[in-house]
Amino acid sequence: MSTARASGKRLRIGELAKATGVTVETLRYYEHQGLLTAPARGDNGYRYYSPENLERVHFILRAKAVGFTLKDIEELLSLEVQRESHTCQEVKDMAEAKLAEIEQRMSELARMREALSTLTDACCGGPMSAEHCTILSALAEGEVHAEHHHHSPDMEALAQKRDSHSSGC
Repeated sequence: MSTARASGKRLRIGELAKATGVTVETLRYYEHQGLLTAPARGDNGYRYYSPENLERVHFILRAKAVGFTLKDIEELLSLEVQRESHTCQEVKDMAEAKLAEIEQRMSELARMREALSTLTDACCGGPMSAEHCTILSALAEGEVHAEHHHHSPDMEALAQKRDSHSSGC
């Protein structure tokens, strides 16, 4: 439990930002998006955030750290606030859907990495003009395919193209 929560201390926006490691602008954005409740204003006009807001920002940051979007987090916060009205299965379904998205993205990134690696392996990287650069040629001629329904660039074909240009690669 945080010190502010334990003490029941209300925090000004700068103090909340410092305590959570986010900017004041981020906190205002979260408030504007409905992720944080509007803070009470003191007699001096300052906004004072409750200890619950501190905990909520930590919740948001932890959810973002595992890949949830702010839209997802809005739904998670709704589930968290109304735990008695929802099932654990609902929360698990959200987490599993996010996991599936992450796994799909990782697969896409692996295909991109393979295609880019093939391109860089086929390029000599010499000091000559890029006029005959195999990377630029492959990109211009559509020989690069990182999508799952296409083949990756043919490294041998790119290497032959590189070797056929004596003034560059």
